Amino acid sequence: MVIALAVVLFLNAAFNVLVWPRFYKRVATDPRARDADGKATAFLKVHAVLIAIALVLALVSVIVGIAALAGAL
Repeated sequence: MVIALAVVLFLNAAFNVLVWPRFYKRVATDPRARDADGKATAFLKVHAVLIAIALVLALVSVIVGIAALAGAL
């Protein structure tokens, strides 16, 4: 059961690290990302926060996965 937990956590982390940075590249180049003055819009800021949260969750998933394999859970 612990190994299954660790595998799920590592898969979650890998998904977040592989998918969200690529998504940010698309969001950053979207016309809605910047206003006429070149300033970041709410569209870009909200997506940047969501992507940052996903990457923090990836880090937490790796840490908990390692802890599970090490027997700390």
